[in-house]
Amino acid sequence: MTDSRIEISFTLNRRPVTLRVDPRSRLLDLLRYDLGLPGTKEGCGEGECGACTVHLDGVPVNSCLVPAWQVRDRAVLTIEDTAEAAVERMLDAGTTQCGACTPGVVMTARWLEANPRLLERFSARHLMAGNLCRCTGYDGIIDGIEIPVPDREEA
Repeated sequence: MTDSRIEISFTLNRRPVTLRVDPRSRLLDLLRYDLGLPGTKEGCGEGECGACTVHLDGVPVNSCLVPAWQVRDRAVLTIEDTAEAAVERMLDAGTTQCGACTPGVVMTARWLEANPRLLERFSARHLMAGNLCRCTGYDGIIDGIEIPVPDREEA
């Protein structure tokens, strides 16, 4: 029996990584099982709930839909990167209950924090629409992540 795994190199949480993966594996599986990063959660496995959101080259993606081989020579950021402060804000604001959606919500919020001009065209509620929460209302989540709203006069 031959080894069908392929070698990929990429940047994970600002550090270079090289490993052999099954070409059929998803980025979600690679993160959780091959690399031991359990913070990225699997919710639906179909790209509908946002629980598995990570940044791929600075853009939020559903890691359950990304074949692992597609991260070759790219940059991946996960909830384990530097999201502790954002998670703490959500916990302090009482915006989380079960926590299944929290990693995906925080990763989307981090993207909004890095791209505040998006809020000039779209509401935070619209931009967070890819993250499903079955426990709380979205107002609390949006308040808890403290998305900065750009000053309309400076724009």
